Amino acid sequence: MQPEFEERQPDWRDSVQRFEVMLKNQEHDFFDLDTYEHIVEHYIGEGNWERALQACEYGLEHFPHSLELLLDKAHLLAQKQRYEESLALLERASLFHPHDLDVLFMQGGIYNMMGDYEQSVEVYEEMLRYIEDGDKDDVLFQIGQAYQNSGKYDEAIKYYKSSLEINLDNESALYELAFCLEIMGQLEDSIDYYNELIDRDPYSYNAWYNLGIVYSKLGRYEESLHAYDYATVIKEDFSSAYFNMANAYMNLDRFAEANTNYLRTLQYESPTADLHCHIGASFEKIKDFGKALEHYRDALKLDKEWDEAWYGVAVCLAVEDKWVEALNCIRKAIKINEFIADYWLLVGDLEYKIGNVFSSMEAFEKAADLEPDFEDVWLKWSLALFDQSEFKKAFDVVQEGLDTIPDSAALYYRAVAYLLHGGEYKEALLHLEIALTLDYNAHEQLYVFFPDLEKQKALFKLIEQHRK
Repeated sequence: MQPEFEERQPDWRDSVQRFEVMLKNQEHDFFDLDTYEHIVEHYIGEGNWERALQACEYGLEHFPHSLELLLDKAHLLAQKQRYEESLALLERASLFHPHDLDVLFMQGGIYNMMGDYEQSVEVYEEMLRYIEDGDKDDVLFQIGQAYQNSGKYDEAIKYYKSSLEINLDNESALYELAFCLEIMGQLEDSIDYYNELIDRDPYSYNAWYNLGIVYSKLGRYEESLHAYDYATVIKEDFSSAYFNMANAYMNLDRFAEANTNYLRTLQYESPTADLHCHIGASFEKIKDFGKALEHYRDALKLDKEWDEAWYGVAVCLAVEDKWVEALNCIRKAIKINEFIADYWLLVGDLEYKIGNVFSSMEAFEKAADLEPDFEDVWLKWSLALFDQSEFKKAFDVVQEGLDTIPDSAALYYRAVAYLLHGGEYKEALLHLEIALTLDYNAHEQLYVFFPDLEKQKALFKLIEQHRK
């Protein structure tokens, strides 16, 4: 049975409308303090800072000692980078409300925003005098932020650890700590620290997760999987752990497992263009280009300006030999972000397949300019020239690549192939010696360029002589 009437909740929209009318008519209606606070809150929620500031000013005319309105106005002034005015207002608030923690907290934050990190730390240190030990974690974290922003990473690490001593679930402290440890080259040393946190609380999924992050950054992917797995056992819907687990599987070339965990991430997290692109990439790796294409298109439905999604669509279309459509898509990616070598490399491939040789060469050159240590650029660019029987030009491109990547066995073997086809046998042998020294087992790639069996036998003899 329904009650005859319920306690009526105030409809603040009416108050907002009254306030709007008051401003329009340049009138001075009266609102009580609670109403002013809700009007300000409404405008802040809308992102209408100018109107929120007006509401604060009108409210403070009637209630000059209101802490809530003083704090709101100070916050809004700071957002507009009017820091001195904001601090002056907080000084006024502190006269009415001495040692108020919200006032001090905002002062510390504004000094931090201004780049006055010493003053920020001083304010936060004062705050610690008025807070119970068990509630100090957020202030300690803010001190860490001030030190981090000033480049004093060792001090920041100390305060982040102090924050975590009180509250192991402070995710921001864990994240920033990991960042500072990496900057200081202390990731390896931090493993013991994270294990200590886990000993303190074996059910801290955040501690397990951050241990996994450290292992991942160190390239110890098997160990990172172990840590992420524990995190997801403790917190079954821990989407970030599944996502990073998938990344680790990708780095281990275990693509099916990566795909499973990216999809699991999607179960517990709202879809984003980035997530759909990761899922698409994992489907690519297991050769399911149809599914990959679906996810790249899903990414574009969420964000048409996501260049990685356009690139993914282009790759999938290229696999289906839809070169013109693929080229249109990769051009869209480049329009959004023209500084990715992979994009230009794909343009080079596609333009060449369509028959636009000059445009292809331009694209390969652009890719090489953007990322000169990208081995595939030199290999594909030179191969296109080789295909045109431009053996000398193909060798020159490879040689340019070797100037940047002098330990690339693949480039040396490619140089050998081009030199032999160009009749430069002596120089070819010199390059072959280096290639075999760098990676003997990779010599089989040479045979692709010499399908004639007799030439393969001659090559084999040369290679065997080096082995002896």
